[in-house]
Amino acid sequence: MDHPAPTTVSVLVCLLLAGGVAPARAQAPAEAPAAPIQDNSFLVEEAYNQERGVVQHISTFARPRGGGAWSYSFTQEWPLLGQRHQIGFTLPVESAEGARGGTGVGDLALNYRWQVLGIGGSRVALAPRVSALLPTGDEERGRGAGGAGVQANLPLSVVLADRWVAHSNAGVTHTFSARNALGQEAGTTGYNLGQSLIWLAHPRLNLMLEAAWSRDDEVVGADATRHGTSFFLAPGIRGAVDLPSGLQVVPGVAVPIGVGPSDGERALFLYLSFEHPFGARRD
Repeated sequence: MDHPAPTTVSVLVCLLLAGGVAPARAQAPAEAPAAPIQDNSFLVEEAYNQERGVVQHISTFARPRGGGAWSYSFTQEWPLLGQRHQIGFTLPVESAEGARGGTGVGDLALNYRWQVLGIGGSRVALAPRVSALLPTGDEERGRGAGGAGVQANLPLSVVLADRWVAHSNAGVTHTFSARNALGQEAGTTGYNLGQSLIWLAHPRLNLMLEAAWSRDDEVVGADATRHGTSFFLAPGIRGAVDLPSGLQVVPGVAVPIGVGPSDGERALFLYLSFEHPFGARRD
């Protein structure tokens, strides 16, 4: 199994430990309890939009066991005139193996999410998302679908108890005219389901278990596709460090493990979020 560089591991461990112990040192008895980590899931999307005046920058890195392929993504999320509406983008960078491989940018996603339920601290949150997928990647090198598409996802978040939170996802992705490396075209459709359970061992240190299933089409000829499925269970951990400036840093790590159609597959997943106020924040 591949591992991150020692420097990366050291930074993650130090930040996670700091997230677990720093509030205990700095928090005076008269202060209100620290708010729990909320919008920092890995494989399963949570249903919490950004608050007014707060922006989030998310980096993820995944590397399967064996081989040299890896993927990185950068996501930025902004509130649009308040928490009800959120806009953002996701830009992937991928490295594939083989003669046609190499490293480069994948397909850009432009995201909009509507907070239907969950404003004001309710126990149930619902925030449907729709994304426009732009063919900025190179499908001949395995870094894109080769055509424009649209994606819809329905995230539902439920506070089960004081220390337990669950997130559920159901989504669909359609590419209108996908292309394979040979230039053959066909419309493709994919489906995804996800479920996670989060244990708040501490407001600043959480243990996670996520399950992610997907079924995706692959272009195999002119107007011809075949589908494949994948299923992963991912135990993980995340922590948070709150700085006096208002910046919150959340590192995390998970190990997705293939089950059923993905049996035998395993990967290392790293997560890092920076969240901070911008402009004149109004509550």
